[in-house]
Order: sequence, then structure tokens, then C-alpha cells
Amino acid sequence: MVTPSAQTSAARKAASAQQAALAELVDIACSHAESGLADMARRMVSALLDLTAAGLDPATVMRRVKSGNLLKDNGYAFTHLATSEIDAALRREVARLLPHVADAPAAAPATAAELSLVPLEQIDQQMALGAVSRPFDLQHSEGLATLGVRLGLLLGRDLVRAAHNPFRPDVFLAAVDAAWRQFEPDPEAHGLVAPLLRPGLMFDLGPLYEALVGKLKSRKGDNADTRFSKTDDRASRQAERARRDAALAQQLRQLFDPAVPEIPNLPQGSGGWRPSTASGFAVAPPASPEPAAGATAGPAAHPTMVYASGGAGSAALPASSAQPLIDLLARVGVAAPDAAPGVLVLPGLRASLPQGALSRADETTLDLLSRVFGSVLQDDGVAPETRELIGHLQLPVLRTALRDRSFFFQEAHPARRMLDLLSQAGWERPLDQDDPVYRAMHRSVERVRGQVDPEFDAAVADLEAGLAARDHIEEAAMAAPIAQAMRSEKRAAAERSARRAVALRMAGEQLIPAVSGFLEGRWSAALALAYTIEDSRPGAVDNATRTMEDLIWSVKPKATQEQRKALIARLPALLASLNNWLDATRWQDAERLQFFATLAECHASIVRAPIELLPERQLELALEAAQQDALRRVAQEQEEEREQARLQAEQAQAAASDPAAAALAGLERGMRLELSEAHIVRRVRLAWVSPLRTLYIFSGAGRQEAFSLPAARLAELLREGAMRVVAAEGVVGRILSAAVKPMPAMV
Repeated sequence: MVTPSAQTSAARKAASAQQAALAELVDIACSHAESGLADMARRMVSALLDLTAAGLDPATVMRRVKSGNLLKDNGYAFTHLATSEIDAALRREVARLLPHVADAPAAAPATAAELSLVPLEQIDQQMALGAVSRPFDLQHSEGLATLGVRLGLLLGRDLVRAAHNPFRPDVFLAAVDAAWRQFEPDPEAHGLVAPLLRPGLMFDLGPLYEALVGKLKSRKGDNADTRFSKTDDRASRQAERARRDAALAQQLRQLFDPAVPEIPNLPQGSGGWRPSTASGFAVAPPASPEPAAGATAGPAAHPTMVYASGGAGSAALPASSAQPLIDLLARVGVAAPDAAPGVLVLPGLRASLPQGALSRADETTLDLLSRVFGSVLQDDGVAPETRELIGHLQLPVLRTALRDRSFFFQEAHPARRMLDLLSQAGWERPLDQDDPVYRAMHRSVERVRGQVDPEFDAAVADLEAGLAARDHIEEAAMAAPIAQAMRSEKRAAAERSARRAVALRMAGEQLIPAVSGFLEGRWSAALALAYTIEDSRPGAVDNATRTMEDLIWSVKPKATQEQRKALIARLPALLASLNNWLDATRWQDAERLQFFATLAECHASIVRAPIELLPERQLELALEAAQQDALRRVAQEQEEEREQARLQAEQAQAAASDPAAAALAGLERGMRLELSEAHIVRRVRLAWVSPLRTLYIFSGAGRQEAFSLPAARLAELLREGAMRVVAAEGVVGRILSAAVKPMPAMV
């Protein structure tokens, strides 16, 4: 059961968030107002000094001239006062919207002054401002209604009514009037400005309302472009892999000497590599022992060991106490003779050492690397030429791992990455010794082969450059099918998005058949085109959507003369936009001419319809209609969000219940797979995945011709077992994962 104190705490937290959001809106509104006040002051000067109006008595003329010159000479002071008044007025209005927390201090009792009657002068002033604000209310009825609905969502209400909207026009008008009364010292001139505050003289409130609505939409994430979205669980897969890597690292640590401190958190994956400096893991190369008197210096002075499996060891090595393996390697010589190509030499090295000659950590290092190289060198899936190259890396990698055992914990360790890259690249048999990839592999191995302190960083960079050149050639070869696949995928997604957008916009509308049929048929095609070209022409979707909105608005009844004037003013731009989009879709038949003729008749009937309502009632009807439209638009947006969430939930559920769907979602470029067809197994590499993951292009091993599979067919193959992922991670990580099980002694 939730206690009252918990409810109060939650309410207080919610109120604080709402207060911060409203304060941010006030800052936006003040910024827009301040940017327009300077130009507004200049227009006010021109209006005050314009004496062409008939019926002005001499006293009024003198006051207007005096006030106009005063404003002309002190425009900055007036804009500063107006900005301050607007800010204060908006914050007062916003404070009235905020909810009151249950345990908030009780409001102080009203004073006698607050309970006194409002002066007649103030009532007259409010009525005058109300009349002045009416044209603004009509002009910005849509923006105000949408803003009211958005504010209602922020505050947990259905909507904020026009009379309680803190950003309604009369708040700005009253603030400007109050600033003028402070600015003008002559009380007789205080009433000069209010009658002048009309659309065209006042700064434009339209962009202000658009900015406020945009900010409220962005708080809910409505601006996120989900038109071509696809459930992307790469982040969750990466997090799961990071958890597996951490668990593997912890298990591997148990294989080493427990006295060795745990290595700290290190960058993983593509985050880069740095050598470990943790105590016990960075072993400095030992100094070369001083040769005995009369002895010959250099490697030849030491006994030579046989590294092949089952070879004899050196009797010169003491067995009385454990010694660092890196020291023993230095003592037996820097350059060990190479065994036959592809032969595993590390187990022979282990067998050649006396019992107890190594520490537990060195033994574990040697055993783990024996497993790694043994698995790679015995893998028939790796080309023999590549296995021969990898065999030369056994001693260089051993020396590196002994100096820095983060080799076992960091996927991005240069030596480990080189093994992974070679095994992956070797999966495709080179065409010949002049194959660019094989040459890059050979160069990288020669860089570290036989070195006491191998520099794997440069070798990896050389190998990566060669593989990148191979990928670039592949991409160029697949450029045409990739472009065609992307066009098809984008076109299909655009058509779905366009149909959904039109259906949501028409829901609940009572439109004439000509317009509804036009939107469902011809305009869906135009909107689909807009979705398709949005990347190359940003704003195309917004333009097409706004044109659709304007068309629907234009065929609705107009209850006021101002609305009809607005219709007449907006018709040229609307018709031009409609024709531009229809030209782009190549609709040029007689049906188009008939549609525009019907549309013209509809507009004419709207403009000519008699108006028999009082101005106040006209305003009420206009605001009510705008409010209903705003509610419907927001409801459509919420419905679209719910639909998107439902689709994502269905995809997640399908992935959870269908292993093939989960495997399909986990496929990434570069992965290797096996495809079984008619008892023939083909090894392929995933070369490209379309943005929406509806098409997959594979390149065959041995430079076979590339081929593509749609998502549905690939899922079917995975479900039937005809295609499987060979290895989703690097060879070293895969082998180390198996090595955390108890290892038998290696001989």
C-alpha cells in the first residue's frame, strides 16, 4: 500500500519536473519576444507619427507626436521594459497552472485590498485589450489549440483551455501595454498604444507557438523519426556479450595463480587497446645473463631445445624452483628453429621443461595458447596457406602473452586481434601467392616472426589495411545490387508509412468524397515519394504532410470572416504545393483537372456562405474547432506511437519464441555461415545487411559469386537448419570459453 507521504513525494517530484518544463517554455517565449520587440518598436513609432487618420483632435495629435518621438529616441529602454513585463507576466500565468502539493503551506488569507472591487478604469482596460486580442486569437487559433493540448499532456490533463493558456495573445498584449504605461510619463498618453496593437504591428506570435509546441513534442520523443525504424537490439546484444566477456574473464582468472591481483577494467571490443599495467601482469624482459668466463656470448652459447611435440628437453634447466617462462625462453635462445609448416610446437615446449620449472600462471598461459593454436591449426576450414602463417606466430604470441596476460582478457589486444583476423581471412582460400589479402597476411606475420619483443600493433595495422582494401573491392563489385536493394526497401517502407499517415490523418474526418478519395489514392503516392527523398531533400515529408493538413483545413466550414480571409490568402500556396507534388508523381490525366474543379467549387461555397453569428460566437466556434483538431492530431500521434510500440513488442516476442528469428536479428556484417544445399555445404560470409534488415547479401568463400537472400527466406533456412552461423566471435574468445572447463594435463 502506498503511504500518503510517498504519494506526496511523488507528487512533489512530478510538480518539480512540470515546473522546470514550464520554466523552459517561458524562456523560449521570452527569447522569441525579445528578438521581435526592436522591430515592433520601430513600427510603433511609425504608427504613432502617422497623422493621416481622420478625426484626430489637436491634443491627441500633440500626444502622439510627443510619444512617437520619445519612443524613437529611447527604443532600447522600451524593449527592455517590455521584455521584463512579458517575462513576469508569463511566469505569473505559468504559476497558476502548476498543481498544488497536498502538504504545501496553506495560502495566506486574502487581504482587504485583494478583496476590494476592481476599478472601472482597469475593467475598461481589460475590455479594450480583449477586443484587441480577438484578431490574434483567430489568427493563431490552431497554434493555441495545439499548444493547449500539449500543455494538458504535460500537466496530466485533457487540455488547457484557451482562457487559461499562459501563452495566449492577450498576455503578451497586456505586458506590452503595461510596459508602455511605465515608459510614457504622461498619463494622458497611456491609452495610445493599445489600439495600435494589431497583427502586422505586433511581433509575430506564430513562430513562438511553433517553437513551444516543438519543445513539448521533443520532450515526449515525438520528433524521433520512426518512419523507417526497425527494432534494433544491437545495444542489448552488446550488453549481453559484455556480460559474457566479464564472466569469462572472471573464470579465466581462476586458472591463473590466485595470488596474482585481478586486472582492472580495461577497454573492450573496438574501444581500443592498451597494455595492462596491473601488478603481476606486465613482466619486463629479463636482462641477458652475463656469459661465464671463457664462454661464447650469444644464443649459440645456450643449448638448443627441440620444440616439436614429443621432443627432448634440455638437462641444463634446473628443476628445483619455478622460474618465469619468459626468462627460460631468453636463456634457450631468441630464435628457435621453426618446425614443419603448420606444426603445433607449444605442447612440445611444455613437455621439454622439467617438472616444477614453471609457475602456475606461466603453465596456464602455455596451456591456453596450446589450445588456441591447436584448434586453429587443426581447423580444415582455414586454408592451409593461412594455417602455415599462423603456425609461425606461436612463439611471438607466447612471448607477448607472458609479458602482458591481458591478451586473455582483451579482445582488442593486438596479438589476439591478429590471430582472429588471420583465422577469419584464412577462411577464404587465397587465389594464389599474389592474392592481395594473402600478401598482407604474409607481411604482417613476417613483421613479428622471430622477434624477442614482437610489435603486433604495426602488424595488425598492415593486415587491417589489406582486409579493408579487399572489402572496398567487394563493395564496388556489389554496388549495383546494393543500390537496387536499398531503393526497393526504401520504396516499400515509404509506401507503408504514407498509407499509415494518410489513414491516421483522415480518421474521424467528415470530408467530401472528392478530397477523401484524392488523399487515399493520389496523395498517398505523393507522400510516399516524400518519404523516399527525405534523406536527399530534408523537409520533404514535412512539406507534403503540411500540404495535406492545409487541404483538409481548406474544405472545412469557416465560421468567421477572418478565417475566410485566411483561406483566400493561403489558397495560392496550397494549390501550388499540390500541383508540384502531383507533377512529381506524374499524374497528368483528366481526372486531375476534374479534382481541381471540384475543389474550386468547394472553396467558393465556403467563402460565399452567409455569416449570421456575432463576433464573440464566431471566435468561440473557431477556437472550439481548432481545439478539436488539435486533440485529434495528438490522438493520432499517440496512436502511431502505440502502433510502433506494438510492432516492436511483436518483433521482440517473435525473437524470444523463435530461435531462428533471434539468430536472424543477431546477424552482423562479416559473420561466417554454412549453407547446405543438395548435400553440398557452402561457406559464405555476410557481406552486407540492408538498413531495415530485409535483405542480406553474401559473398562465397574462394571468391565465389555473391548472392542475396530476403529476410523471410533466410529465416526459413535458419529454422530448417540449412544455414547456420559458424562462429559469431573471434577464434581466441571461442576457444578460451571452452577452456574455462577443467583442462587435462597437456603433454
